[in-house]
Amino acid sequence: MSRNGYTKADLEQIVGAQLENLNAMHDLLAIMKLQNELITNANKKLKDEIEDFKKKIKPYPTGHRKKSL
Repeated sequence: MSRNGYTKADLEQIVGAQLENLNAMHDLLAIMKLQNELITNANKKLKDEIEDFKKKIKPYPTGHRKKSL
């Protein structure tokens, strides 16, 4: 047994597990980046649609009330 208590095979197994975890995190980050881009595009499209809708509608006419004294 070595001084630190780990054999070479143990360390190789730990490093292999860490590499798998890093690859999994990389995949998750790529998915999150794609989702963020999709949300950003959807928000932009919705904002544009709202602006177009606001341009098309006419404001409701409000009558001015006469103040009685």
